[in-house]
Amino acid sequence: MAKKTSGAKKRAPLRVLIVEARFYEHISDALLAGAVRVLDEAGVQYERIAVPGALEIPAAIVMATDAAQKKRAPYDGVVALGCVIQGETYHFELVSNESARGLMDLSIDRQLAIGNGILTVDNEAQALARATPDNRNKGASAALAALAMIKLKQSLTGK
Repeated sequence: MAKKTSGAKKRAPLRVLIVEARFYEHISDALLAGAVRVLDEAGVQYERIAVPGALEIPAAIVMATDAAQKKRAPYDGVVALGCVIQGETYHFELVSNESARGLMDLSIDRQLAIGNGILTVDNEAQALARATPDNRNKGASAALAALAMIKLKQSLTGK
């Protein structure tokens, strides 16, 4: 007996890019663990690239998504991970605001599904509290946000 097919195309697994700033490596590692756990549980394929700090994340996303598009293997979404800790200078404000602005610009201008997991905190204790492996892990939250935005985009575009 012949097997019936629905005629519907089977979707390839989602592809997500994780871009992580490594300035505070121990915090980045914890955020990454949370994001990877969520993506693994969802059966999502992911690639990871590392950059020195939060300001480099938006540029790395552009470079990586453009390269993937040229290879006809685009990413469905992006997870941005990193940490910016308040210091004694105005640098904290610049890095926090400009990295967030860069991600927002990309999500709007390029219609990218981006989960923002860049912590902006006053001290290391606050960062560690937000990077712990339990429910509060902001890397996991960023991955969940990216998946939600991918799902929304797919529902609106049919792709």
